[in-house]
Amino acid sequence: MTGIASKSQLRMSFLRYALVTVPGVLLAGTLSGQLAGAGAGNRWFEALAKPGFMLPGWAFGLGWTILYVLLGLVLAMLLHARGARGRGRVLGLFALQLAMNLAWSPLFFAWHEVGAALSLIAAMVVVTAALIVLVWRIRPVGAALLIPYLAWLIFAAALNFEISRLNPDAEALVPGSASTDIQL
Repeated sequence: MTGIASKSQLRMSFLRYALVTVPGVLLAGTLSGQLAGAGAGNRWFEALAKPGFMLPGWAFGLGWTILYVLLGLVLAMLLHARGARGRGRVLGLFALQLAMNLAWSPLFFAWHEVGAALSLIAAMVVVTAALIVLVWRIRPVGAALLIPYLAWLIFAAALNFEISRLNPDAEALVPGSASTDIQL
């Protein structure tokens, strides 16, 4: 045995990574949204004024599913790129952007921190742009797979900004809080 892997062995190695990373990232993203009460059924979110360019709820579920699959594939590519210069730093930056991503839903939907969520998503845009540049040096295809994610983050930041602008008291809004107290 020469120690050099064939193309099919390399492909299988990547697929083994992807079989773990794609479902793992997808599950983490889904759990973050579910635990935060994101989307339909969140009375606080439904009570907010929304901008005219707000997409229907199903589009967010579909969009995030596709994006989490792409993120899982990028992570598999990075893990598969053993020996690549700067790989450890890039994996660290990937982990940072993923942690920020997973923190956004609870911050916005569960804790109603619209301003803080806007700051977080702005930071995510910057980190993702830097990640694209660094991933490009290791796996150009991986960097290309991050471009739709960056575009979606910019769109989500615009939505977050407009929701913040249209709802200056969003943090204090508590819809459906029934009380038997008489207000004087």
